[in-house]
Amino acid sequence: MGLPQLIAATGGDKALMVEQARKASELLKALAHESRLLILCLLTDGEKSVSELEEILDLPQAAVSQQLARLRFDRLVTTRRDGRNIYYTIATREVSSVVGTLYGLFCATPEPQKS
Repeated sequence: MGLPQLIAATGGDKALMVEQARKASELLKALAHESRLLILCLLTDGEKSVSELEEILDLPQAAVSQQLARLRFDRLVTTRRDGRNIYYTIATREVSSVVGTLYGLFCATPEPQKS
């Protein structure tokens, strides 16, 4: 999609286009850390607690909590408390879609090539 099509897709509203670019940039900045990206990849299967994420990632609780705090700050995840446990889920369809696309490009098992 070229710039003219992009402008047309936003109804010719340059301010809207700039705002959407800012939002996309913020999302990409948040995804630009491998631990945060791994956490989001794990959350594509559904909600997980901090302790589940620690165990799967084999990272200290402080490291996981620090990255989750950034993801919460950037509104990429939401939380649910159940007693002493906090469960995390991906916050929006957009985040899920971007993470799913990255998974498809970099993590999915490649299909065998036909000869």
